[in-house]
Amino acid sequence: MVAQVTNSLVKCLLIILGLISVIVNIVLICLNSNRLPKCHLQVPDSITANHTDHGSIFADLTPKEYQAIRDYMWSQKDLRISHSPTAKPSENFLFLIDLQLPKKRDALQYLDHHAQKPQRKATVVVFFGEFSHLKEYEVGPLPGPLHHRDVTKERYKMDALPFAARTVTIGEYVEIFTFLHLKVFQKLETELRESFGYIPNKSELNPFEGMPRGLKPGDRKTWISFFRDESGMYIHPVGFEVLINHENKNSSNWTLDKLLYNGVYFDTIERFKQSYEKGTVKKIVFKKIPNYASLKPRRKPTGVSPQQSYLQGKRFSVKNNQVIYMDWSFAFGLSSLTGMRVFDVRFRGERIAYEISVQEAMSVYGSNTPGMILTKFLDSSIGIGRFAHELVRGVDCPQVATYVDVYRYIDTNATQRFRNAICVFEYDVGRPLRRHFSDFFHNSYGGMANSALYFRTITAIGNYDYIWDFIFYQSGSVEARVHATGYISSSFKIDGSLRYGHQVAHNVLGNIHTHFVNFKVDLDILGVNNNFLTKDMAYEEVDLPWTSERKAKVPYLVENQLKTELQAALTHARSPRYLHVASNQTNRWGHHRSYRLQVTSFAGDHLPESEPEEKSMSWARYKVAITKYKDEEPTSSSLYGQNYMWDSVVDFSKYIGDDESIQNEDLVAWVTAGFLHIPHAEDIPNTVTVGNGGGVLLRPHNYFDEDPSIHSPDGVYFLPGSEQDCEYNRVACLEKELCSPTLEPYTYNGFEGVLKFD
Repeated sequence: MVAQVTNSLVKCLLIILGLISVIVNIVLICLNSNRLPKCHLQVPDSITANHTDHGSIFADLTPKEYQAIRDYMWSQKDLRISHSPTAKPSENFLFLIDLQLPKKRDALQYLDHHAQKPQRKATVVVFFGEFSHLKEYEVGPLPGPLHHRDVTKERYKMDALPFAARTVTIGEYVEIFTFLHLKVFQKLETELRESFGYIPNKSELNPFEGMPRGLKPGDRKTWISFFRDESGMYIHPVGFEVLINHENKNSSNWTLDKLLYNGVYFDTIERFKQSYEKGTVKKIVFKKIPNYASLKPRRKPTGVSPQQSYLQGKRFSVKNNQVIYMDWSFAFGLSSLTGMRVFDVRFRGERIAYEISVQEAMSVYGSNTPGMILTKFLDSSIGIGRFAHELVRGVDCPQVATYVDVYRYIDTNATQRFRNAICVFEYDVGRPLRRHFSDFFHNSYGGMANSALYFRTITAIGNYDYIWDFIFYQSGSVEARVHATGYISSSFKIDGSLRYGHQVAHNVLGNIHTHFVNFKVDLDILGVNNNFLTKDMAYEEVDLPWTSERKAKVPYLVENQLKTELQAALTHARSPRYLHVASNQTNRWGHHRSYRLQVTSFAGDHLPESEPEEKSMSWARYKVAITKYKDEEPTSSSLYGQNYMWDSVVDFSKYIGDDESIQNEDLVAWVTAGFLHIPHAEDIPNTVTVGNGGGVLLRPHNYFDEDPSIHSPDGVYFLPGSEQDCEYNRVACLEKELCSPTLEPYTYNGFEGVLKFD
């Protein structure tokens, strides 16, 4: 009985103590609530922006539009277009549907003068296997009723394009792989097993093509090199290559013309088999090796790299195909052939550029083996934008970026959706845009973080991955830039190989090669009537006004205006350092308002013009070439350049050859950047982006009366004693306003050590 009473008292006492504890905590929280930091946890997703639909004239075709055009073309009975996604070369195949850009004059009338919206149309490319030629059609207007018009002669000055100029389609690849299986693998199963570990359906050999496909117009003869069936196959060559002739539309008439084994050429498979059996060719003996090409981390990840966040929400807005950021606005698109492009680029409401776009990516290889010895890749002939796949959050782009889906119709029979293939994000590049600490006199600090908007896509074209960025800075500059990563192309090391690269693995040569990338930059500086100016420096000897004791060499400004297209075709070796597209208007100080083209490039030497393939890449002769704008000169390269290099249907040098005046004209700058790549051990397993890139920066040069970033809300300024003042130093307030465990209290003691003269 006593025990029960005692237990009841204990329980009551514990309850009373618990209630007292709760009350005390509530009182303490109330008393200290004013001392706690005010946390702004709810962050807006993005700014409220005044979007318009004007940029829709540049928008990629929608899935509904792709389907409408495909169905319309399929319904044209006289065209007899196959519906199969793997149509044979002998069939008629609708290869490409892409947006046809409006004529510039019509677009500007609509954008600037409220004229009628240009009709929306598409370009359609049909490979006519039945008739052995290629055609391009204009189809529109969208949404309908649709009509089609043959524009091949209008664009290329010929009734039809050569059939051999076509890209190899998936349907043709199916037949190539079948040919290899029947005519090569089945006949050489023993030799391939002993040499390379080949086991049908278990341990295969993967093909990789050399291009161009032959030596002269009309050829369709492809050297195919073989690689181990491993991830990162591109750096696992085995020393076996074949030349197949697939000119005939009927694959039953294809032939195997040559074979290379361990550096020795054979005319037929039978002769190779005989030599192999007799032991007169040095045999390659298969050895299983670890996959040094794997990108699986050698060490298990233990954490996550630093990730970006927007502490106060996104300061940019993406709607449909328009982006608005701070003082910038632009429309965007992604061409299946040429890739990323932006239009109607404006800063503070003034158009800086009508178009900035990728045009071509090209590589020329050196080797002493056939798969690489003639290889010259022109990526737009395969499709640069075609290979823009989904971006990986936190690696390819920040986790918090805005992602955009793209749709394409190329080498297929149905519209394809590629999720999150474009990303848009604001990023602090890690160094101040500007700053000054005043140590002498008037002690103060003024600076600004270099936060810029990135518009990005990444294209994985075979072995190489290209990271394409258009970057918009608060200083009024915009940059078009590319970085290369991915796998190098390689060949099997034989005698003499080291003249063409470095050994990077057992029997593996990393082949020397160039990278050239061409951009179209259609600047409209305060209108379309612009001039091309150059500036540089020289030294002159001058008297010293206060003494006759000596003279001095001093730099002075050299200014010129280039007045014709040939004068303004500047090679990599001959180019003034300052290149300007300028208006006739002047700034407050009397200087022509202009934008400067500043090219970043470490390009190798361009292919000699004497080579028959050079005409297809003649744009790469020039670091910068300025031409008068023409609707008939929309691109520097073409879909047909890769497979018809020797008589290219687009030869950029002809844009310049007529040497038209570029005084007070609508000007286009064609800019080439790149780098020479001599592969080395650190390219295994992957080439890194550091140091492997190039591009062009468009910088205001006397366009403004002062640096426009001085008006940015990101500016910071304080004097001694006002370091903690938040009025012009918002960074000082972050720790107080935001709930973030990683933000340390703001401190600044920089004025303690300034020089004093009193």
